Amino acid sequence: MVSPFMNQLVISGVVCKTPKISQSPAGIPHCIFVVEHKSMQVEADLNRNSYVRLQVVASGKQMQQQTQHLHVGQALQVSGFLNRHEGRNGLSQLVLHAQHIERII
Repeated sequence: MVSPFMNQLVISGVVCKTPKISQSPAGIPHCIFVVEHKSMQVEADLNRNSYVRLQVVASGKQMQQQTQHLHVGQALQVSGFLNRHEGRNGLSQLVLHAQHIERII
């Protein structure tokens, strides 16, 4: 069943932590990295600095090509959906599950 609710995010920024490559026990490749976004946004007719660091998970063989040469300082645009991940310490965080990654030159 498909939910009637939308969960889609597009963000551009710079890779700010070295990507970590791993593989699940089922053989699914994963690449985990952090994107840092800085911009000026308008809110209530006023300028506001926006600063976000967001963990990104790119899973599956189709994502391997999009992540194989990522490096710290690489500018990119990532689109996907947000999901909650709970760490071993019990704290939760929002994580962007990438569905498309485009390098910005």
